[in-house]
Amino acid sequence: MASSGNFSVWNPLRVNQQTQTFREGNTRFSSTQTSTNPAVTGTFGVTSGKWYWEIKAVNYGNASNSVGVCRTSAGLEDDTGALWNASGDVVFMYLAGGNKRTNGTSSSYGNSWTTGDILQVALDMDNGAVYFGKNNTFQNSGDPTSGSSKTGAAFTNLADKGHIQPYSLVYNNGDQVVNFGQDDTFGGRETAAGNADANGKGVFKYSPPSGYLAMCTANLPISDDIDPAQTDDDFPGKQFNTVLYTGNASNGHAITGVGFQPDMVWYQRRSVTGAYGNGIIDSSRGADKGIYPNRTNAEADFTNDFASFDSDGFTLNSGSSGNINNSGQTFVSWCWKANGGTTASNSEGDITSTVQANTKAGFSIVTYSGTLSSPGTASVGHGLTKKPDFLMSKARTTNNDNGNWHCSHVGLTNFNYRIRLNTTEAQADRSGSGDMASLFTTSTFGTNYTSGLNSGGDTFVAYVWHNVEGFQKFGKYTGNGNSDGPFVYTGFRPRMLFLKRIDGAGSWQCHDSERDTHNPVEQILLWNTTDAEFTSGGARVDFLSNGFKLRHDNAAINASGGTLVYGAWGDVPFKYNNTF
Repeated sequence: MASSGNFSVWNPLRVNQQTQTFREGNTRFSSTQTSTNPAVTGTFGVTSGKWYWEIKAVNYGNASNSVGVCRTSAGLEDDTGALWNASGDVVFMYLAGGNKRTNGTSSSYGNSWTTGDILQVALDMDNGAVYFGKNNTFQNSGDPTSGSSKTGAAFTNLADKGHIQPYSLVYNNGDQVVNFGQDDTFGGRETAAGNADANGKGVFKYSPPSGYLAMCTANLPISDDIDPAQTDDDFPGKQFNTVLYTGNASNGHAITGVGFQPDMVWYQRRSVTGAYGNGIIDSSRGADKGIYPNRTNAEADFTNDFASFDSDGFTLNSGSSGNINNSGQTFVSWCWKANGGTTASNSEGDITSTVQANTKAGFSIVTYSGTLSSPGTASVGHGLTKKPDFLMSKARTTNNDNGNWHCSHVGLTNFNYRIRLNTTEAQADRSGSGDMASLFTTSTFGTNYTSGLNSGGDTFVAYVWHNVEGFQKFGKYTGNGNSDGPFVYTGFRPRMLFLKRIDGAGSWQCHDSERDTHNPVEQILLWNTTDAEFTSGGARVDFLSNGFKLRHDNAAINASGGTLVYGAWGDVPFKYNNTF
């Protein structure tokens, strides 16, 4: 067998709050529950490619037991049967009784299965379909190699649903052993067959369909542009980094260790609470211009604060404003790479913009002038190749309440909704000033006559990101109000993470692995304030090799039934990570 790296297993951090047992290296999953539906997902999540795995029913339990796939956004941790009846296309199951089930409804599909049977799952994310088999026969005359025709697929609507993971449910003494390619004997219960995948990886009882791969790290997809194995210049650590420093109130104070020349520096004071304790400087607007994340103030003169963007960091001046280089005070800086300060005119939207884009890392800095004097919409080119998942914009020239930040996020109800960076407010519908959701495309984002987005006579800056496999991820999760909180899959170990509740008031809470070098991660900075850093036993998070897990019931990050959005930037893709 060719070297395959690590294979997926069941993830005991992402289960129901029920009695469940994991054995045999987390490949065996069983439960004695008779009143609820214990479920689990795999440790891998995928958005593209074709994937194959097998499950042996050691004891089938009853007709409700199932195998399948699940969206990573599903609230698995608080399920007491709710996921079984969930709507919104979050889980897709093949039941032991022979039916298939999604959106809380079962329908006829294939043959029943029982103790001793081997179930097969063929997940075609390139075409958004999943096929289920039993003992080397795909049900419903399914043909996993049929491509876009999706012949006999159990479900055909998995495209554009974010990461999809393997899923299993056991009930009433159900007991299953999974083989993601690591053991075709299922713990010695079958004779080895040695069937490898299309890349020569793994071993399976049955031959995987043509083109399908084992879920192992060797097969995980990652863009060549940020793959550490492909390039020395553009891997995740060369796109984003976090650096700590101590101010000295002197000109020429060089901050190094970033690893690249940053184009956006977001600093925040850690040691002292005080006005203007955080700010953003970018190379499109210039090193002499700052803007405050927690305020409605117009763009400020930073000539005496920020000197230059350098090859390995940045240089500070004496800091006469007393907010970025105070003597003896400690700071954190989050740094992003765009295009080395080189901008270009962009006419893809209704408004001509000036763009500095890093298409490899899915990040751009956009400046433009407002055009609207009444409710309406206008599109703005962002210079990237995919639809934005997170956007922060603000008027640079307005110095009053109209200077509120406007943040769009893929986890909000839609792109007509916004959250404000400078407040704790819940999401709000801004479509009354113009329906702009359709203007968020692979080349543009939408604006309407809203403070922070578009008003005639003002100039604006927007920071735009989209998801990049193995590097940055924006999404949402549902809190469970439990100290054993949700696990959220990102596909990498977070370097920095923000959390924001959107169904009610909540601060923007930021964590990073530079301030907390081991779990739990609990040093908190709030983006919407200038409060000093603090430690809260009620807001702990674990940074893991493939995502993060909430470790407290604090309502700010894990309110029961609450909806929260997040953004995460990584340092090591899950494909190469050696942490747990």
